[in-house]
Amino acid sequence: MAFTRAPGKHRRPSRMQRGTARAAGVAALAGSGVVGSLAVPALAAEPAAAQTGLTPVVTLGDAVADRIDAQAAAQHEAAREAAETAARKAAEQAARERAAEEAEQARAEQVRAAREAERKRLNTFVSPIPGSYVSTGYKSGGAVWSSGSHTGVDFHAAGGTPVQSVGIGTVVEAGWGGAYGNQVVIKMNDGTYTQYGHLSSIAVSVGQQVAAGQQIGLSGATGNVTGAHLHFEARSGADYGSDLDPVAYLRAHGVNL
Repeated sequence: MAFTRAPGKHRRPSRMQRGTARAAGVAALAGSGVVGSLAVPALAAEPAAAQTGLTPVVTLGDAVADRIDAQAAAQHEAAREAAETAARKAAEQAARERAAEEAEQARAEQVRAAREAERKRLNTFVSPIPGSYVSTGYKSGGAVWSSGSHTGVDFHAAGGTPVQSVGIGTVVEAGWGGAYGNQVVIKMNDGTYTQYGHLSSIAVSVGQQVAAGQQIGLSGATGNVTGAHLHFEARSGADYGSDLDPVAYLRAHGVNL
C-alpha cells in the first residue's frame, strides 16, 4: 500500500540544515548580547577542536615554520661557508701575489748583484808582479832611453818571475818589440793599453782574451836592458808616445803600490 506525503507538511530538516540553523542561532544570541547558561551547553555540544580539523592545521603550520627555519639556517650556514671560502681564497691569492712579488724582487736583486759583480770584475786591476815594487820611476831621465826619459816604470823582478795582466783585455801584440825585447801589449777593457817588456818568455798570443791576474809570461832581460826586470807601460792609445803615468794609472784602478 503506498503512502503519500500529507499536503502542507514539511520534511524534516537535514543534518546540514540543522547544523546551519544551530550556528545561525548561536550567532544571533551572541549578536544580541545574550550570553547565559543556555549558550554554554549549546556551544559545549559542538564538536571538539580535534574533530573540526583545527589541530592538524596548527600542526601543519608548525611543520612548515620548522622547515622554513631549517632552510633559513641552512642558507645562513651556506652563506657563512661561502664567505669563509671566499676569504680563504682571497688570502691565498694575496699570499701567492706576495710570494711572486718577493720572488721577482729576489730575482731583480740577484741580477743587480750579478751586474755589480761583473762590473767589479771588469774594473778590477792588480799589480803586474804581486809583491814587487817600482825600481825605476816614470819619466826618469838618462841616455839609456832613446826618448831621453823613461816612458814607463820598471818593476823589480828576478829572471823567470811570473808576469800577469793587470786587468781584463785582449792581446794585440805578443812577440819581439825591439828595444823592449819580448813584449806583450794588451788592449784593456776600458780602451787603454798596457805593455809588458823584456820578457824571457811569452805565454799568450794575439787575439787572446785575458783576465786580471792571468799569467802572460815570465820576466827576463831581453832587449835594451842592463839586468832582469819588468818594464811596464800604460798608454791612452796603441802607439808609442801616448804613455800615461803607470803608477797613477794602477792606483786609479785600485792597485796599491
